[in-house]
Amino acid sequence: MIKTVIKSWNGMVMVFDNKGEQMPKYQGRYEDVKESILKDATPEAIFSQISWDDFELKVVPRAEW
Repeated sequence: MIKTVIKSWNGMVMVFDNKGEQMPKYQGRYEDVKESILKDATPEAIFSQISWDDFELKVVPRAEW
């Protein structure tokens, strides 16, 4: 189950399950994995982004991710 999704400033996506383990099936370029993540992620999944400006991890609404 997808728990955490992180999109970095360079368009790469990292995905973790509820145990903190990476989920390689969903990781890669944003354009390549976006649809499958949005389809398979539960409403409880946390979506976030890391910006180039401050490298701060910010939680964002699923619709804006």
